[in-house]
Amino acid sequence: MDQITFMSPYFFWMFLTIPLLVYWHFFNKKNTEATLKMSATAVFKNNTTLLSKLKPFLFYVRVIALCFLIIALTRPRMVDASGSDDVTSGIDIVMAIDVSGSMLAKDLKPNRLEALKKVASKFALERPNDRIGVVVYAGESYTKSPVTSDDLVIQEAIKSIEYNNSILQDGTGIGVGLATAINRLKVSKAKSRVVILLTDGVNNSGTIDPKMAADIAKQYGIKVYTIGIGTNGRALFPVRKNLAGEYVFELMDVELDENLMKTIAQKTDGKYFRATDNEKLEAIYNEINKLEKSEIKENKFTNYLELYRPFALIALVLLLIEITLRNTILKGII
Repeated sequence: MDQITFMSPYFFWMFLTIPLLVYWHFFNKKNTEATLKMSATAVFKNNTTLLSKLKPFLFYVRVIALCFLIIALTRPRMVDASGSDDVTSGIDIVMAIDVSGSMLAKDLKPNRLEALKKVASKFALERPNDRIGVVVYAGESYTKSPVTSDDLVIQEAIKSIEYNNSILQDGTGIGVGLATAINRLKVSKAKSRVVILLTDGVNNSGTIDPKMAADIAKQYGIKVYTIGIGTNGRALFPVRKNLAGEYVFELMDVELDENLMKTIAQKTDGKYFRATDNEKLEAIYNEINKLEKSEIKENKFTNYLELYRPFALIALVLLLIEITLRNTILKGII
């Protein structure tokens, strides 16, 4: 029934006349039927025929026909709505993620890197109309995934992110991470281009100054949202490996260059966020998700299947039957 609508539903009010019609019929029954006065009716008691029993039902046939006619007047119809979305201005986004050793700190659960991967994966899933790329950096940087709309590629790239000092020199090269992300976007023809730059430390490595990279992003019209991750105060950091090859953690002061991150965001018309726990990190990505919206034009197509014809046809047939019987074989029946 959810797909059935009525074009003229006000005709349903006519059903209120049905009880009045029934009442009027029985009230005036004696005045509308032929009568014959006789001194005795005993001779007719056992002479009731099938036709005489059938005649009173002609009134109900007419009432039923009227009900079907009222339904036909309401114009019932089946609605089949479909649509398609046209992305008129998709967004190209590159997530530049710090994978230095400090991202294994346990102030977020189970650690900073795993907490980030979970939130970044959800963020990508919620933007099916945009292209997303992934850049990872420590002392150096490289592209984990080019800018693509292939969801499987993006999810696999995020899932496979890990700390590995045999691949990247350890350290925090914010400048080289941002520069690599810019290279992925500078040739993009998308109307909006965004870098989400995340780090948990201070710039202490790399050959590119972060502020210079921010100036380059500004020249290309690339907006940079910066996220500083890490609790205030002290956190458990990995300091070495034991004989079993497992990391040994010690409490250390959290160092984060918030002034640099704010400067990068301000230069590129972006925004700076601070994530001190899992909930705040997720809230930050949710806010960025709301700030950067793709413009979508929705084309809707609606097909209507008119259903009034069967009701009108049934009403017509019933009326024809009632009129025919009343004026032929039941005409003289009392």
